[in-house]
Amino acid sequence: MLRNGFTLKKGIVLSTLLGLVLAGGLGNGLSAQETVAERETRMRWWTDARFGMFIHWGLYALPARHEWVKSQEHITDADYQKYFDYFNPDLFNPQEWARAAKNAGMKYFVVTTKHHEGFCLFDSKFTDYKATKTPYGKDLIKPLLEAMRAEGLRVGFYYSLLDWHHPEYTLDENHPMFGNQEFAENAKNRDQKKYIEYLHNQVRELLTEYGTIDCLFMDFSFPGSNGKDRKDWDSEKLIKMIRELQPDIIVDDRLDLLDVPGGWDYRTPEQFMPPEWVTIDGKRVPWETCQTFSGSWGYYRDEATWKSVRQLVVMLIETVSKGGNLLLNVGPTARGTFDARATERLNGMGEWMKTGSRSITGCTQAPEAFKTPANCLLTYDPDGKRLYVHVLEWPMGVLALDGFAGKVAYAQLLYDASEVEFSESMEMGYLPGKSEGRASNTLILRLPVRQPDVAVPVIELFLK
Repeated sequence: MLRNGFTLKKGIVLSTLLGLVLAGGLGNGLSAQETVAERETRMRWWTDARFGMFIHWGLYALPARHEWVKSQEHITDADYQKYFDYFNPDLFNPQEWARAAKNAGMKYFVVTTKHHEGFCLFDSKFTDYKATKTPYGKDLIKPLLEAMRAEGLRVGFYYSLLDWHHPEYTLDENHPMFGNQEFAENAKNRDQKKYIEYLHNQVRELLTEYGTIDCLFMDFSFPGSNGKDRKDWDSEKLIKMIRELQPDIIVDDRLDLLDVPGGWDYRTPEQFMPPEWVTIDGKRVPWETCQTFSGSWGYYRDEATWKSVRQLVVMLIETVSKGGNLLLNVGPTARGTFDARATERLNGMGEWMKTGSRSITGCTQAPEAFKTPANCLLTYDPDGKRLYVHVLEWPMGVLALDGFAGKVAYAQLLYDASEVEFSESMEMGYLPGKSEGRASNTLILRLPVRQPDVAVPVIELFLK
């Protein structure tokens, strides 16, 4: 992933945060062979899922101070080798990971098969820089896929376009040795075309050796004088191969193919919440925000800016209220476990999702006819014709929903299905205990004085 989402150089911030989210005039990503309706059908499982688990795992779990540690600290291959030599996640239990994802209410997962450091979690035929050559000695991807599939989760791969270990990968501004004149001199004859062949071979391997792969997160292009763009990956040839090998796969937007038909399926704001549903040329497009519990994707032992369970629940709700997906990251330890802080938050989100998932899974942004009340977020189930009011600040007994009168057949608290009584006002000025005027067509919900004991209470409205 990107360094932190916000700490990159100015040019990269522009191309990744704004460019990936707000840029227009670049087409909608559809191929000439696929209509909008066909893409919606292909992606329906993904847009219904709304919530997935990202897993960033690699050698960087040993230094435990950010997945970009090799670049940030300008560590040489020789000095980084110790992490390969001592990589032995003896406590790795993929069934536990799969259960944690399922119990949190997640419907799919994406795992780093290879991150920027170049280390592969899978048993690639094209390198020895892989898990099977470490003291652990086994392929980590295959058992993880089996465990996730057994729990009913869809499976996805992350693959880094960057590779700081490959001997033919040319120097760029993100490389650990960028600015090192001696290294630059020794690397001046590197052949990026040879790296492209390696990249394509590994992607082909991943998409042919592990069964059906539901989604693919390619990361990332950074055009510029010292960067890399589509020509450095031969992206158009790569996406063609991807589509041929796995016709139903869902692919992200980081191959620098925003203007190429079929070059992407969804936008990927990272560590960033768009202000509204992401659009291209004024048209809504599928999108997913990838987020961390804290400021790091990889395991960071001493990082302390962890979000609370309630913050994470609100982030999930807000994402769905704008028609998006949330891909929430876990960075496992070098022993192969989720650390206690991650487990606590996954459990907390799962506790809320036990009763709240109906307002998330299969839901989307509310129709424009429903104005979002103050201190609330709305989600909508178009199949069940249900509107969900997520109450962020619990009111004192009454919640007025302007413009909702005449549209609601029944109301209840979602956590226990207890009835919420309501009345309707078609005139100005009706609100018990209030003398000031209200908008007409107001629905008056009568709520318990005490807030329900859940992270975010939800009111379920059955529409007429």
